[in-house]
Amino acid sequence: MADPARPVTPTTSPAPPLAVAPSPVPPSLSARAWQRFRAWPTWVQVLVAYAASRVLCGVVIELAARWAQNPAGVGALHPHYADLVGIWDGEWYQRIAEHGYPSRLPHGPVGAVDYNGWAFFPLFPMLVRAVMVTGLPFWLAASVVNLLAGAAAALVMWRLFAAVPGHRRLAALAVAIWCLLPPAPVLQVAYTEALAALLLAGSLLLLVRRQYLWAAPVVLLLGLTRAVAAPLVVIVVWHGVRRWRRRSRDPVTTRDRWSWTALLAVTAVSAVLWPAIVGVATGVPRAFFLTQAAWGQRPADGPFVPWLTWAWQGLGLAGVGLLLGVVAAGLHVLLGRHTAWLTPDLRAFGVVYPLYLLAVVRPITSMWRFLLLDLPIAAALASAAARGARPRVSPHWRGRLALALLLGLAALTWWTFVYLTRVPWSDSPP
Repeated sequence: MADPARPVTPTTSPAPPLAVAPSPVPPSLSARAWQRFRAWPTWVQVLVAYAASRVLCGVVIELAARWAQNPAGVGALHPHYADLVGIWDGEWYQRIAEHGYPSRLPHGPVGAVDYNGWAFFPLFPMLVRAVMVTGLPFWLAASVVNLLAGAAAALVMWRLFAAVPGHRRLAALAVAIWCLLPPAPVLQVAYTEALAALLLAGSLLLLVRRQYLWAAPVVLLLGLTRAVAAPLVVIVVWHGVRRWRRRSRDPVTTRDRWSWTALLAVTAVSAVLWPAIVGVATGVPRAFFLTQAAWGQRPADGPFVPWLTWAWQGLGLAGVGLLLGVVAAGLHVLLGRHTAWLTPDLRAFGVVYPLYLLAVVRPITSMWRFLLLDLPIAAALASAAARGARPRVSPHWRGRLALALLLGLAALTWWTFVYLTRVPWSDSPP
């Protein structure tokens, strides 16, 4: 029993020591750079990605010139970057830029039309000629034209990919991937892909925005750059039919009908504009197609026939089955969920364009380069890298994207070393 005379002192437990908050770990330099990059406007990010891709491609081209280019292919004992800028078709564009087109069709020993400049569309070499007035050599003037056209193409393409709201970041990623596709080094050499991509993306963007009359002159310029207007005819018709079928929810005005009809007519004219000009200039109506035949293009053989023949001669029935399987798989991807975030017109072009190539182009290594203008391919790759099998962005998107970029860089390097370089006794053009 406690003594009542002794005061009772309460027992208190000692106060716990004050917890010291751990000092925050400062973000790494790469993390800070990434955060700063993400804070920039998206269009600036697109241009930075484009510029970085051009530097990277420039390094790969220089290495290919030093390590893989045979001096006999360029006529220089120590090949370097400039030698690969004007290689292959660049030699023809240089002749056109400096001397114009021939006054008559040349003929070979057996009487057939021989190789000549009329096979090449005029807008690119004419722009290069305009830049050469400043005193720049051909290879540097061609680089200036294509680098500027490629930068503009990247911006317009980003707008086209982001035409459906809510996909601005994914659209920027798609443009970045497009800049690093295997044939992307061709965007800064003397070829027409950069200029054609700008005009093609501009035509499709104006079509999506229903600015038909503004699209007409762009489509005409495209017809003087590359043979891409023919599949666009299908897309313009598809666009008009789709609008007409939805007219109860989306009224079609009289102005819309007339301006769309004008665009359709201009696109059809653009598809045959350069062959018609060549026929008038040479006095031979079929001059353009006779010139193309010198390079092995023979439309009279029939659509798709050269590819089926090539597959049959290579592996027989198995080769034909493999070809059809690859085409079916590619179309499935271009029509699947990884392009569902694009506008219907752009998705339709993604399917029509490769079918058009298979119908009119013979089996040739340049198909890799031609497919660079099938813009939805980059959009599908961006979606696959960022989303994977999920409908939304995957939590592992950074790792997936890094792996995709590494694979893309390896493929880009392979394409540059194998196809962009030239060996006179082994013809595999880019």
